[in-house]
This record gives sequence, structure tokens and C-alpha cells, in this order.
Amino acid sequence: MTRYPDYPFTSHRFRHASGIHQHYLDEGDGPPVLMVHGNPSWSYMWRRPVLALRDRFRCVVPDHIGMGLSDAPGEDRYTYTLASRVDDLDALVEHLITAHGAPETGWTLIMHDWGGPIGMAWAARHPHRVARLVVCNTAAFPNPHGERFRPTLRMPFWLLRDTRAGERLFLRHNAFARLATSPPFGVRRPMPRAVRAAYLAPTSRPGTRRAIQRFVQDIPLRPGDRAWPLLHQTGRALPQFSGLPTLIGWGLRDPVLDKAILTEWRRRFPEARTHVYRDAGHYLLEDTDQRFLTELRHFLRH
Repeated sequence: MTRYPDYPFTSHRFRHASGIHQHYLDEGDGPPVLMVHGNPSWSYMWRRPVLALRDRFRCVVPDHIGMGLSDAPGEDRYTYTLASRVDDLDALVEHLITAHGAPETGWTLIMHDWGGPIGMAWAARHPHRVARLVVCNTAAFPNPHGERFRPTLRMPFWLLRDTRAGERLFLRHNAFARLATSPPFGVRRPMPRAVRAAYLAPTSRPGTRRAIQRFVQDIPLRPGDRAWPLLHQTGRALPQFSGLPTLIGWGLRDPVLDKAILTEWRRRFPEARTHVYRDAGHYLLEDTDQRFLTELRHFLRH
């Protein structure tokens, strides 16, 4: 994996019952830390936390099916839905517990973007396993704006999700991943060229871009949307975790997961330790360099 900057990790692959292989990292020893990425990223986005924590913690970092270094099966073999993602995470963690000595309890769950709905839905299945939460520009409850998007986002969202032109932008041009790794959409300052190339490397071919599109199409805005029941159920399950040690790190310049969503997290987790970065966007870890990492290390070690 030396072709990816700051990603000197050993790859592992878990074979699901379907025969599909899921890539994951399993670095270090100690209390387990599960890092769940969103769309359109992969385990590469967690490289700095893994390097910073693996001396004291066991860092488990999966790539969702169809993303990163995991298999990218056709839709005749895999259903690209929120529920499938939760099942995948559940199966992987069970595998690590039963076959690779991971503990049943004491897990720290770190989430970004779609990692929030996926990770917290998994946590709701196994609340006894989760000891701490780390929330980074994500949500695990229905949009506090209701069905509304900011006016500047309505047209791009409709174009990407509901039109043939949007499908071409996803599959032919990889537009969503390219925009997400560029200012001002995903970051506030340009990524180093090699880092951005690493983010985009798994989607270099059209056949590897379907998962990104399906994540966008699965965004639940109203009760009739496919992912809505599970997201609503997950939101209702959050109170049982409100007493856990929780760290919130938030880039305020995120164009989608905005201050209203941060406010909702703080309402639901009033005792959470919160660090807000006015100069950071959606990819908090890229925009804050060592600042949020310092807070994360302090939170986990004390």
C-alpha cells in the first residue's frame, strides 16, 4: 500500500456469506476503536487517526462494499442500501470477535458522514459493546431541516439523484468524488496532489463508482424514502447512548452537514465534549491537520 501517502498498513479481507470480500485495516493492540467512513471516501481518510492511535489502541477500519479496496459487485449480487451497510459492519465485527480475539465490549465508535447512520444503527443492535462515541460531521437522525435543502443545494441534489445527466456525472465523470475532494465542497483548502489522488484512486474506473451514486440516492428526506425507517429507528435509539463519553469534532464550513445538525447533536448529547473549527469543511481531518487529532488522542487516553 505504499502508493498511498501515509497509509503504511497491512490489508485484511473478510469474506461475507455472499462471497463478497470486504477490505479492512486492523492495526495496533489495546481497546478497540472502530472508524466508519462515509461517501465518497474510504479507509484512507482515517490514516492519521490510525497512525496516531495504534500504539495504544486496536484500530479497525473497514471499507464499505463497493468502495476503497473492497470488492465492487454488481447490483445482481449486492444491494447498495443503508441496511446492507449495517449488516456488513455487524458481520465484520462479529468475525473479529469470534475469530480474531477482539473484545466483545469496550468499543469506541468514530463516525464521519454516512458513518453516523451506519455506525449508530450497528450500535443500536449491540449497545453493550459501545463505550465511547466520536462524531465528525455526520448525522444519525432525520434531517432537522425536514425535507428542505439549502436553496443552493436543491438543484445540484436533484440533478445528481434523479436525472440521467446525474448518472453520467457519477459514472462517467466521477464528478461527485472529484467535487468532494476539492474546495469549497469537501475541504476549505486544496489537498496535496498525492493525497487527493489517493482519495480518488479506488474510483479510477467507471465500474467502481456505483456505490457513490447509490449512497446519494439513498439519502432519506421523507418517510417514503427507502432508508427512512432505519434512520428514524436509529434516531429514536440515541438516548440510550447519551451518557457515554462523547467527543464531537465539527467543521463549520460543511455545505451539507451544517450548524443545524451540529446543534441537534449537542441537544441530544448535552454532556459531549465539542470542538468546532470555523476554518474546516466536511473533511475535518484534512482541514484541521493535527488540531482535532490532538483532541481525539486526549479524549481516548483520559
